[in-house]
Amino acid sequence: MELIGNVKIDETAYPGKDLYSDGAIEDDLLDIVRNHTKDEYDAIITERQNWAVLYHLSSHRSNIIDWMENKKTASVLEVGSGCGAITGKLSEKYGKVTCIELSKRRSLINAYRNKEKDNIEIKLGNYIDVSRSLTEKYDIITLIGVFEYAAGYMGTDNPYVDFLNSLKSHLKPNGKIVIAIENKFGLKYWAGCVEDHTGIIYEGLEGYLNTKGVRTFTKQGITDIINECKCVVDKFYYPYPDYKLPTTIYSDEYLPKIGELNNNFNNFDADRIITFDESKVFDTIITEEEFPNYSNSFLVVVKEEN
Repeated sequence: MELIGNVKIDETAYPGKDLYSDGAIEDDLLDIVRNHTKDEYDAIITERQNWAVLYHLSSHRSNIIDWMENKKTASVLEVGSGCGAITGKLSEKYGKVTCIELSKRRSLINAYRNKEKDNIEIKLGNYIDVSRSLTEKYDIITLIGVFEYAAGYMGTDNPYVDFLNSLKSHLKPNGKIVIAIENKFGLKYWAGCVEDHTGIIYEGLEGYLNTKGVRTFTKQGITDIINECKCVVDKFYYPYPDYKLPTTIYSDEYLPKIGELNNNFNNFDADRIITFDESKVFDTIITEEEFPNYSNSFLVVVKEEN
């Protein structure tokens, strides 16, 4: 067990090398979090003008779970904690946060940026290997930008269903799984943004003909997977402009109004084409009451069937 400040890092299931990385920029991120305070991150983001620095250090990242109820008696399992953009907020809201992360370098970034927290433990390794040693059950399990990679975690014929079933076994009674993921039918993809994971335009819309190992889903598609696991959707939320850097979280009870959706220059890290005015098309979609099907991302709260 390694300690970075108060944060524990458990390498029991670590394979000895990082299997996922953004490359040399992660060394820069580690240097930043070691030598700068969180109050300095915004100035560094402005200075660097780099997508990875923005993505990993922006305070907007934690908006995706900031709305959730504070509960200091609750425990959280964060699967795919990355560089800790969500971990710190979870540690403020809940009593204990256990992270699972493939990358040691990312885990060090997480640990250094949250080193003052005394309720975080990071378990290094692939989910399926780490999960075998988990003895605790959790009130909340988060998958923020993780579910789409289930094939890599599970290596089974039905990885998305098997992943959810495995996660279910680590839930307390009445516990919930929180999934943030891109919508395969998100309007930005029709409008000319490349698919986030592949960098190929229309790749998700055309059914991932050139891609293995990653999948996103429509609203109906992810609902079907959840139901197959004998779980139910407790609530759908719709992060805007997407779940990565959300400014607003809509719900079926509070949907966007005409004229609200005008921040549509997404895919900051990649070139895109512009096939139509997304704001105008969103207005049409809102008028036709179709927004939930074309939201760029979903935040899905899942619970077991009663």
